[in-house]
Amino acid sequence: MHRRSLLAAAAILPASSVRAQPAWPNQPIRLIVPFAAGGPTDIPARLFAEEVSKLLPQRVVVENRTGAGVVVGTEAVATAPKDGHTLLYSTIAHSVLRPLFPRLAFDPVGDFQPVALLGVIPMILLVNKDLPAKTLQEAVALFRGKSGEFDYGSSGVGGAVHLATELLLKRAGNLKVNHIPYRGSAAGMPDLLSGRLAMFMDVAAGGLTYAKRGDARALGISSAERLPQAPDIPTFAEGGVANAESYTWHMVFAPAGTPAPVVEQINAAFNKAAAQTGVQQRLTDLTMLVRHDTTPETARRWLMDEITKWETIIQDAGIKVE
Repeated sequence: MHRRSLLAAAAILPASSVRAQPAWPNQPIRLIVPFAAGGPTDIPARLFAEEVSKLLPQRVVVENRTGAGVVVGTEAVATAPKDGHTLLYSTIAHSVLRPLFPRLAFDPVGDFQPVALLGVIPMILLVNKDLPAKTLQEAVALFRGKSGEFDYGSSGVGGAVHLATELLLKRAGNLKVNHIPYRGSAAGMPDLLSGRLAMFMDVAAGGLTYAKRGDARALGISSAERLPQAPDIPTFAEGGVANAESYTWHMVFAPAGTPAPVVEQINAAFNKAAAQTGVQQRLTDLTMLVRHDTTPETARRWLMDEITKWETIIQDAGIKVE
């Protein structure tokens, strides 16, 4: 009777309760980066891979999978085994996949488990140094008074720079400034410096380089607070444009359905790596505001808030990827 009772109890328990999960990790971990090697996303990803490898019995190996923006690399993780041995290292690009690529073969939300938000990088608004505007308020007034007469550049359609600029223009009163996309910020900056463009938003590390050299004028930063590396540059809110906060951010994802205990272990490993003093210093040099205490739940909330914000901006601005 006792044996039959035990068998009956086992029959109604979830399979995961009866069969112990294999130890994680039991093989090398692939960290898929859907961006080119050596770029601003790849560099932090490799730093995290190196540090997390020191904390685990298996190595974390970065694999760059580019193509169709971030679609190819992201899809590779969506269809990977749900065992925690294939992870995605992505950015704000993940939050705009659905509106920009409506025919995806995967669901950017339903097919992924956010694991940890590792850091955020604000952007700096640069204007040509000869533009008759010394502050963000003056620039807003100038663009409003000469609607549609000025151009701004971005690093590409639907990218973080493009979206952040459209958000700023909307929050400043639906200003009309013409968008000129380039293949990366470096390609567009010469036109800003020469006066062909009136303004160009750039990630903080890049924007600070031009501002500190005096090649362009920095009017504001997209973070909630001033950046320690640039305490003299006011936030957009301080410049008179509220609710224009924006970042490019770095997050680790696992395939949806990865066992919760494994997700928690991955989260703990990346948080511990992010808390290392050496890691924080290297990421701070890249103007990243490091996070080392996020949970899978807070990461998901961040992602969903970003999706809501950017889907609205994409729709209102009529942004389409050709």
